[in-house]
Amino acid sequence: MSDISIDEGDWIAIYFSNNRKYIVQVRKNKFLHTNEGTIDLSNLIGIRYGSKGITNIGEEFTITRPSIIDMYDVFRRVTQVIYPKDASQIVVLAGIGPGSRVVEAGTGSGFLTALLAFYVRPSGRVYSYEIREDVQKVAMENIEKIGLTPYVTFKRKDVRKQIDEENIDAVIFDLPDPWNALINAWNSLKNGGRLVCFLPTINQVEKVVTEMMYRGFLKIETKEILERAYKVKKGETRPETIGVIHTGYIVCGIKP
Repeated sequence: MSDISIDEGDWIAIYFSNNRKYIVQVRKNKFLHTNEGTIDLSNLIGIRYGSKGITNIGEEFTITRPSIIDMYDVFRRVTQVIYPKDASQIVVLAGIGPGSRVVEAGTGSGFLTALLAFYVRPSGRVYSYEIREDVQKVAMENIEKIGLTPYVTFKRKDVRKQIDEENIDAVIFDLPDPWNALINAWNSLKNGGRLVCFLPTINQVEKVVTEMMYRGFLKIETKEILERAYKVKKGETRPETIGVIHTGYIVCGIKP
């Protein structure tokens, strides 16, 4: 991959406007068909990122690199996914960075898996547990599609029964009953390691916090991340009418 120009196989973001964006992998003899016209992707190989182009009907577009969040657009979804506003907070609360070793359950469609793998590079690893074979297969395909497979070990096992890894930096649960896996999380975490749970209801929060207190976790916190987007236009700036409000609760704690 070039740092300056587009190579065959690169994923790129094509913008027609702030709200009209396409994520596509550049291949020879491949065409992108949009409402704004057709783009011959072969013609993009070798040009610089940041360049502009024209579709076959004269619509102008700009080419840039996609972010890891942009890449979610090419993922196949088979389960409810964690929104970026929650996933980014989970990464921060879990202390994820280059070299981190992280246990995750369940994998789902692989959205959080991808973000974790992106941040543990180049020397860290994500151990992602999922009990459903069909779901895991889709997640593996999604992660392979964006080139992050080298940083993920997929396991079709139940963390409620066992977590294989020891001395782990963080354990992250997106499960309906994480309290049933807390003893295994405790045993897997290193001293100072973080546990983070994502839960949709406050009843689940009460159960997991109670169990975390019993197990001896420190600095137990519960958060709800709210996000408000704004429409910004001269004389019309205001909050957007439609937004993502409640998606779930994040519970975190530290193993002393």
